[in-house]
Amino acid sequence: MTELTSLTIAEAREKLKAKEFTSVELTEAYLSAIDAANSVFNAYVAVTPEKALDMAKASDERRASGQVGALEGIPLGIKDLFATRDVHTQACSHILDGFLPKYESTVTQNLWDDGAVMLGKLNMDEFAMGSSNETSHYGAVVNPWKAKGSNQQLVPGGSSGGSAAAVSAFLCAGATATDTGGSIRQPAAFTGTVGIKPTYGRCSRWGTVAFASSLDQAGPIARDVRDAAIMLRSMASVDAKDTTSVDLPVPDYEASLGQSLKGMKIGIPKEYRVEGMPEEIEKLWQQGIAWLKDAGAEIVDITLPHTKYALPAYYIVAPAEASSNLARYDGVRYGLRVDGKDIVDMYEKTRAAGFGTEVKRRIMIGTYVLSAGYYDAYYLQAQKVRTLIKRDFEIVFDAGVDAILTPATPSSAFGIADEDLASDPVKMYLNDIFTVTVNMAGLPGIAVPAGLDAKGLPLGLQLIGKPFEEETLFRTAHVIEQAAGRFTPTKWW
Repeated sequence: MTELTSLTIAEAREKLKAKEFTSVELTEAYLSAIDAANSVFNAYVAVTPEKALDMAKASDERRASGQVGALEGIPLGIKDLFATRDVHTQACSHILDGFLPKYESTVTQNLWDDGAVMLGKLNMDEFAMGSSNETSHYGAVVNPWKAKGSNQQLVPGGSSGGSAAAVSAFLCAGATATDTGGSIRQPAAFTGTVGIKPTYGRCSRWGTVAFASSLDQAGPIARDVRDAAIMLRSMASVDAKDTTSVDLPVPDYEASLGQSLKGMKIGIPKEYRVEGMPEEIEKLWQQGIAWLKDAGAEIVDITLPHTKYALPAYYIVAPAEASSNLARYDGVRYGLRVDGKDIVDMYEKTRAAGFGTEVKRRIMIGTYVLSAGYYDAYYLQAQKVRTLIKRDFEIVFDAGVDAILTPATPSSAFGIADEDLASDPVKMYLNDIFTVTVNMAGLPGIAVPAGLDAKGLPLGLQLIGKPFEEETLFRTAHVIEQAAGRFTPTKWW
């Protein structure tokens, strides 16, 4: 970590403005850091040094002529789920081998329009299916954090594990990520970074490889709340190419930081006190409550009665949509093709070789719940439960609650190749227990680092907000961040 790579986006922005260094110098510092450490973390699956330096040079030229975008000259990492023109885009799956799109996703185009620089594509769980970044065709990502006195390699969380690890290890100033059931918030909590899943429709999904179309939403992972606010403002937009994107003005999220919480009501849902939750998670939650109370917020107990059905309903809806979305990967038009004796044989061989175990599992579950005899019993039922979960939140918000505070994860980061989790997919799915409700209801949620556990590993708190009220989440998360402080891993790499 050089002095340049330790700067937040906000700090780098000010120093670039003051001409203390150029975007080319900042980009070179990050490329050197990636060169030195990526073999340790496996955070990037493709590094684009030539493109990065060309973009940085162009940024310096724009600055010299007085044109300065909101992210002018800031080097970012891009999750491998976002299409980047003529650059590796594979959703970290073997089935998309060699795919170089001829178009740019709306989210990344927004970032480039605001002057950002692309360092490369970040590792992730295959097709965003996973909670540990171990399902990637390119292998597991290593968390920059280690438990005190231990050399064990830990997961960074998933599916945006490469994004979280790269931000935490100072290999990019910020990163794009996506969240279908917790894939921004859980890795942020595991790495001591900040991650926000905005309201469904806040960011365009166009050019982002689909997992579950009614749940997927792009958002940033950043070093602190201010950086997340800066990034989301650039990422968010309405888009004619995505009819689920919402035509609402994008606020200046950064302006909400530092505003008072006086008069705000923060809800504490009793259903999030799950059986077997570690005592230190409960303690952290109570600490968060105390910080918000001290800041002038009113704390109220609330109930979200259908929370207990969220995880099983999610693991019906998400695989159902995945099985439908992933039907297009057949070896005919692009990506991997394994020859067969006829077209059906070619389909079967290609899909068998191209998809990993977890993706196959979810396609099978999804196909089963959508099949003729089971559609009503499973998929239709899960959609009804989803409506009830959404209604729970609406009742609470209608009663005057401004935001809801919960833990972000049921534990801190666990070990890579954890035998207990590897042998039982359901235990792995339980990592999403605090996050899936937010996706099912289409709400915004932010994970903010709030402390360390007994092993010295980061733990996060989650704030859930009303639709399109991300400003409230930034404002409240900033208060927690100010009280808790920033968390940086001890350098061992």
